[in-house]
Amino acid sequence: MRIDVLSIFPSYFDGLALSLLGKAQDAGILDLRVRDLREWTSDRHRTVDDTPYGGGAGMVMKPEPWGLALDEVTEGSERPTVIFPSPAGELFTQATARELSAREHLVFGCGRYEGIDERVFEYAATLGDVRLISLGDYVLNGGEVATMAMIEAIGRLIPGVVGNPESLVEESHEDGLLEYPSYTKPSVWREREVPAVLLSGNHGAIASWRREQQIERTRRRRPDLLPPEAGDHPHS
Repeated sequence: MRIDVLSIFPSYFDGLALSLLGKAQDAGILDLRVRDLREWTSDRHRTVDDTPYGGGAGMVMKPEPWGLALDEVTEGSERPTVIFPSPAGELFTQATARELSAREHLVFGCGRYEGIDERVFEYAATLGDVRLISLGDYVLNGGEVATMAMIEAIGRLIPGVVGNPESLVEESHEDGLLEYPSYTKPSVWREREVPAVLLSGNHGAIASWRREQQIERTRRRRPDLLPPEAGDHPHS
């Protein structure tokens, strides 16, 4: 997969060279290209923003640097998916991450200030499939943190990025539930014991316990995620 990122703070993304995503880039599984939007400015101050029409506080990102940048990074790519992190966008979920992990080319545009000139989204739609996506009901200073979170969530679902793909199966949100609790050695730590069923060797009982824990944890923390059949659970 190829991912292009456009930002006025490209160093935000240095952390993506670490761990599994860094190894995926080294192996050629992931082609990540981070570019400074100011490369496409023409004045000596490398200006990317201006005052908003209609008045109001703050500044708005100018359309021309975005247009030139999008022209370059999408050239030769057939209908890439162009993503703009935005509190006005659709909610990012695990299902969204899985859907986007199957795309060949993603382009992330990181807004700043009061946002990007609306015409940029309209123009981007002539070059690819545009998605405005929100991490949640809160506002960040810019799109960089949201983009990093999305790349992390999407990237780890690309085949070959996570060494053991079975570890992805029972994670939170994969089946609509939160993940069950995990334990490792020692079996007793500071007077706290690992649940006996996990030491039993009875794989059927372990699977049942983990499913019960998923349902109970979801019921306590995210009841909105519970599937209808979970209502018949004996602990409900």
